[in-house]
Amino acid sequence: MNISPSTQTTLLLFAGVLGVLLLASSIGALLKWRVAQGQPHTVIDNLNARVNAWWVMIGVIGLSFACGKGGVMVLFYLISFYALREFMSLAYTRRGDHAAIAVAFYIALPVQYFLIWIDWYGLYSIFIPVYAFLILPILAAVGGDTQRFLERTSKVQWGLMISVFCISHVPALLTLNIPGFEGRNLLLIAFLVIVVQGSDVLQYVWGKLLGKRKVAPELSPSKTWEGLLGGVASATALGALLSWATPFTPWQAALMSLTICVMGFFGGLVMSAIKRDRGVKDWGTMIEGHGGMLDRLDSVIFAAPIYFHALRYWWVP
Repeated sequence: MNISPSTQTTLLLFAGVLGVLLLASSIGALLKWRVAQGQPHTVIDNLNARVNAWWVMIGVIGLSFACGKGGVMVLFYLISFYALREFMSLAYTRRGDHAAIAVAFYIALPVQYFLIWIDWYGLYSIFIPVYAFLILPILAAVGGDTQRFLERTSKVQWGLMISVFCISHVPALLTLNIPGFEGRNLLLIAFLVIVVQGSDVLQYVWGKLLGKRKVAPELSPSKTWEGLLGGVASATALGALLSWATPFTPWQAALMSLTICVMGFFGGLVMSAIKRDRGVKDWGTMIEGHGGMLDRLDSVIFAAPIYFHALRYWWVP
């Protein structure tokens, strides 16, 4: 059976990720046995829960990749749906918002992904930030409830922007036509996910090892300058090493990695600020060890649109 170069590269990437997960699971089991001696241990148990959750997430991503463009579109459609549900569950809404919320879930969300499916860039790039942003307040106003109107409408708009518009730029990577990279766009998604999520993990590790000075203690007490610098630098190096699976040269891959890691960090800060405003620690409990869907995607949310447009305007003629 002949396997295309694109498939070989994708399989090699997943083999590397699985190898890292096997190593992490082994280290977690060893720490549980030698350090915790089988007893509850906050840090070790949290580490193992995160690793176990990653096994599930990589399995789901791998299955969607195996199904091609359709599988990836369905996966991120469902991710956007659950992310939007998490956001709305913490937002202050009233009866007058029901029509706007229904439109967000059952019209704006599917239309955005349909436009990406048919590759209508001119419309999906402005559909939510222009048309949906104008229509949603109109629907809320027609409801006749003016109590905290600006706050309510802005939360519905912001939830749609974060959960649908930003996240939808991940599968939108499949629509790009990069000369010499045809048929390998799944690798663009793999690069984004590995680098941004790798930055999160590495910031956590560096923070635990060396972290002393807090970046923003009121927003995210666990984020330190040592963790930020160490994690971003390590993830930038990781991105450069993965340049063979991308249309980038090593220095271009490093620059792209640095950009999306920095945006991912700021995305995490913004999402933490929203959680603090709502008085919660996590967006939900959907993923053990990771909180809710938005807790896992907070870095990707800000990184994905920047990554997509950098590719579109730098590499697409």
